[in-house]
Amino acid sequence: MIELSAPAPIASRDGASPTAGASPTAGAADAAPPDGDPAGPPDPREAQTAGAAEADGGRSPGGLERPAPGLGRTTAELIGDLVRLAPHEGPVAVLKQGSGAAAWGDAAGVVVVRVGDVVLKAHPERTSEADLRVRLDAAGRLPGLMLAPLRLERLGTRLVTLWPAGEPLTPADLEAGDDHAPWEEGARLLARLHDHPLPAGLPPDGGHARLVRAVAALDGLDDVPPEIRGAYETLPWSHDATGGPGEPGELEGLGHAARPGRPMPPDGRDPAGRSTLVHGDWHLGQLVRIGGTWTLIDPDDLGVGDPAWDLARPAAWFAAGLLATSAWDRFLGAYIAAGGRAVGADDPWRELDLPARALTVQLAATAVATASRAGRPLDDAARALVSSCRRILAAAPA
Repeated sequence: MIELSAPAPIASRDGASPTAGASPTAGAADAAPPDGDPAGPPDPREAQTAGAAEADGGRSPGGLERPAPGLGRTTAELIGDLVRLAPHEGPVAVLKQGSGAAAWGDAAGVVVVRVGDVVLKAHPERTSEADLRVRLDAAGRLPGLMLAPLRLERLGTRLVTLWPAGEPLTPADLEAGDDHAPWEEGARLLARLHDHPLPAGLPPDGGHARLVRAVAALDGLDDVPPEIRGAYETLPWSHDATGGPGEPGELEGLGHAARPGRPMPPDGRDPAGRSTLVHGDWHLGQLVRIGGTWTLIDPDDLGVGDPAWDLARPAAWFAAGLLATSAWDRFLGAYIAAGGRAVGADDPWRELDLPARALTVQLAATAVATASRAGRPLDDAARALVSSCRRILAAAPA
């Protein structure tokens, strides 16, 4: 097992705390945009600050004449269609416009728009309607745990979900520091989710395919740090590119990450037999307040899988020195105290080591791709993630 250990501030499995790294600010957090948050802007630690770009006038065409900077015409048109699909008029805010491997300025990626008290999310093209319907149905059967969708629509080739708007975390919330973020609340929700009976017919969680897409997005980019792909290739998965997760054709055209001879993750099910219901893409941006109570959002990757992967993103931040020790201890402690099944209290890194390494690779790859496409240098958070990849690669067996 390759441990996320030396040198500091990488976390060790023996319980030693790393040097507490400074928490990244909203401006330093463009390291890893998620693929879509249906009821609020992305976690500022993870996303481009494209969230909350306000249009200036309700649903009228005039309110869409000046889209946010960087929007291509097709994205602007999609936003207009989403606004017209909303059941009521209201102020318009563009919460998300593309991410990950989506080309900048086109409408291929996730687009999320809030219109009054409703959020509309255009899902990526080639999203499996059958899988999405099963996931939406499962979310609707988890009252008090996950936000239930209002309905599913279709706009041309795009599936669109409608959601009640919640109160998300804001950049100001996180600027107050890691210790003021709702880590315990998120941990307890995850523990409840992992303990919930598995719904019938639920597909594997989508987190593993997300990792593959993130690494594939590096293909064709200049100056990609080689340690990212090197760390990816240390992950101990099958090299069969045809047996990966997702619908047939989902990984077609993904280049480097999906070629034969490249490590591919399993279908999400834990070989140790601990498979549970998992979120598949958990971070602080997946929490909103509804009636003053925190709830989980975004069931796009909801499925059957290893619950440790839902803890892997904050574990990767902690290991890279991007999450304060006190916040990590609060998160992990609350999860274990709530009866969370993902890790053992005696040695949580026994289960977290591999998922944390995988999420480190994913976050680093997305950070580099995001910076490259935007034509700017890596920020401090991105450099910390690349440095973690370097340590993962250095610790791998020869």
